[in-house]
Amino acid sequence: MSNVIIVGAQWGDEGKGKIVDLLAEKADMVVRFQGGNNAGHTLVVGGKKIVLHLIPSGILHKNVACIIGNGVVIDLDVLQQEFENLTSHGYSIDPERLRISENAHLIMPYHKVLDQLSEKQKGDQKIGTTCRGIGPAYIDKVARDGLRAGDLIDFKSFETRLREVMNFKNALIEKIYGGKTLEVDPILKSMQQHREWLLPYLCNTSVAIHKAQLQKKHILFEGAQGTSLDVDHGTYPYVTSSNTVSGAACTGAGIGPKDIDRVIGVIKAYTTRVGSGPFPTELHDDIGDTICKNGNEFGSTTGRQRRCGWLDAVFLRHAVRVNGITDIAMTKLDVLSGLKEIKICTAYERNGEKSDTFISDINMLGASKPIYETFAGWPAFSAQPKSIEDCPTQVQHFLKRVEELAEAPVTMLSTGPDRLENLVSTSYF
Repeated sequence: MSNVIIVGAQWGDEGKGKIVDLLAEKADMVVRFQGGNNAGHTLVVGGKKIVLHLIPSGILHKNVACIIGNGVVIDLDVLQQEFENLTSHGYSIDPERLRISENAHLIMPYHKVLDQLSEKQKGDQKIGTTCRGIGPAYIDKVARDGLRAGDLIDFKSFETRLREVMNFKNALIEKIYGGKTLEVDPILKSMQQHREWLLPYLCNTSVAIHKAQLQKKHILFEGAQGTSLDVDHGTYPYVTSSNTVSGAACTGAGIGPKDIDRVIGVIKAYTTRVGSGPFPTELHDDIGDTICKNGNEFGSTTGRQRRCGWLDAVFLRHAVRVNGITDIAMTKLDVLSGLKEIKICTAYERNGEKSDTFISDINMLGASKPIYETFAGWPAFSAQPKSIEDCPTQVQHFLKRVEELAEAPVTMLSTGPDRLENLVSTSYF
């Protein structure tokens, strides 16, 4: 038995979906434990691109059970669309393969409206949210005003609670934001329709995971977003509304810390960010444009162009520490092929002082200048290397320095978008 957590060690979009897809081949269960449909995992299977926002990437493997844990917030419209999309690609999704936590909170239509109105009101100070309602759903969860998937079992009680909540939400929409109020009955009708197909998938997923552990199953915990977006450990307030670090797997899936064996931190060979907030290594030149173009750096959820920059080892070291990362999986190494020089940020400089520790204050971080080490670039691979050790010498030097700076080994390397373009130097299960 082995329990492995996969987390993003940057600002999200690191390629976690591909890594999960690769490791899911040897896993018995894949668990999603936080976030919502503000994240998208893009997988290329047989030349076809499949984007998943809520359903764990392990669903592409027929013998793998998948769990949407209690820490996830669920938009049932989006979940139903994913069901239909996967079915159209020939994948079977039945209650034996996918279980959904009865304690997972629901993203309601008023959450999305409030998200949009709040972001609009902030003007130049906007966070850059996807406006999918994730933040307001988590607010209601903490305020104990949320509606959970399991509440749909007793629909009469659900209706009573929804009407009470919407009286307040409509007042907020109209009186505070000047927006248009929502009607309750169409929402109830939609929820009733969702209830019919959803109920067979609901269960106490913590118990389901525990049973798998007792049976010595290999379990993969799939994180969303990245460490820089963690509400506690990221670049607050330019963060998401949930904890994205490895510890969230315990609260978001209902397991104990002693159950975790390894934590894989996924990074790109460079850095990207979507939305507002400080980004010390951001490139505003032709190199940044080249990385964006070669890496197809456009969000799988929003379609927004990602900001691109060099690898930031200062933040990576922070991510290794707060996640307890035991292994690094590096993706998109191929995107840097052909560049004359490659850089890694090893420290920050601010007001004449040097620091190799991550700065959480956004004003101080925004005023920090990166200090770089420069490495020789490498040509595009003429053929897929057989191992990490088979990579060009320039790549070896680059990887060795990343390991030294991060204080964690690079045990997986992705050299292209296809699920077969990977180099792995260890066994995770």
